[in-house]
Amino acid sequence: MEIYVVQRGDTAWAIARRFAVPLERLIADNQLGEEAALTVGQALLIRGEERERERRPALSVGYAYPFIQQEVLEETLTYLTDVFVFSWRFDWEARLIGPDTPEGRMLETVRQCGGSPVLVLSSLDEEGRFDRELLSWFLNDREAQESILGQVEEAVLAGGYRGVDVDFEYARREDREALGEFVGELRERMHRLGRPVSVALAPKTSDNQPGILYEGMDYRLLGEAADQALLMTYEWGYSRGQPMAVAPVNLVRRVAEYAVSRIPREKLILGIPNYGYDWPLPFVPGETRAKTVGNVEAARLAAALGAEIFFDEIAQTPYFYYREDGIKHVVWFEDARSIRAKLEVVRDFDLAGVGCWQILRLFRVNWLLLADAFAICRRG
Repeated sequence: MEIYVVQRGDTAWAIARRFAVPLERLIADNQLGEEAALTVGQALLIRGEERERERRPALSVGYAYPFIQQEVLEETLTYLTDVFVFSWRFDWEARLIGPDTPEGRMLETVRQCGGSPVLVLSSLDEEGRFDRELLSWFLNDREAQESILGQVEEAVLAGGYRGVDVDFEYARREDREALGEFVGELRERMHRLGRPVSVALAPKTSDNQPGILYEGMDYRLLGEAADQALLMTYEWGYSRGQPMAVAPVNLVRRVAEYAVSRIPREKLILGIPNYGYDWPLPFVPGETRAKTVGNVEAARLAAALGAEIFFDEIAQTPYFYYREDGIKHVVWFEDARSIRAKLEVVRDFDLAGVGCWQILRLFRVNWLLLADAFAICRRG
């Protein structure tokens, strides 16, 4: 596969002819839309003839809410080993609470397409926010943990889940050992059923990294406690933060380098974001809030407005500016170049696979590159 960056005067038809690929394939692979509009700086994936290969990488997971569109789920499952169903949670009475949208249809589709569903246990509250107080109470209450462990076991068996993923965020520093112990106990229970346990990890680069997102995450303890660990290598650029790449590759590499020093690399899964952010400018700390945008949506917006797309060589991430109602905006998102750069991190550190947050929006380029990258690795 090749990546071509659009130059001034290019058209989809001319690019397809230059690379001798069907125009329909070029448009479909890059989700260009009916008008097939392009803009300077836009990255296009050029896919030649299909090679014989397994369509499923060794380990590729995607988080999804049960309300995911059926057609998006079905196509994405072509490239996934596991779908992490987001999410199950618990309350102050130690009751296990399932997703707001029933997951039955989703589970049936996953199985029909040959994938495996994984139950995600989170520390979200009823408002959908990670509750630090709730998590601390839970990790220090043995009776509550025993109750939830039993209920999780029942839910796994009833739903036919392949395993459990633990997404406990913002744990207190003093609760880091208790968090590791809970994950270990959950793993013991799940192993009796022949199921694995994974854990989501905040993107740390040192043991004692400050900040409420990091201080309760002990990579060594959690790596020992779980079968797999997903590195949440995204959200450097976030809705309330300074405009920047969501997952700058230079920082992603630092996390991977630290992670392999604490956790066996065959357990590690690299998280890849399937979204970007649109910030109004100027940025005012505490006031400015960016809106989430899909990667396909971002590229189409730039093309519709004729906004040139730039590429940050350090972050290995695209961005562009535009004006609306007199207000300047900057959009950072993912494209074929940034996805390939992240897959190179997986290759360079010999990690077990990738995990996508989240798969509600179809970003076909991501999956085509993923399938191609793993095919190359299998050929050696």
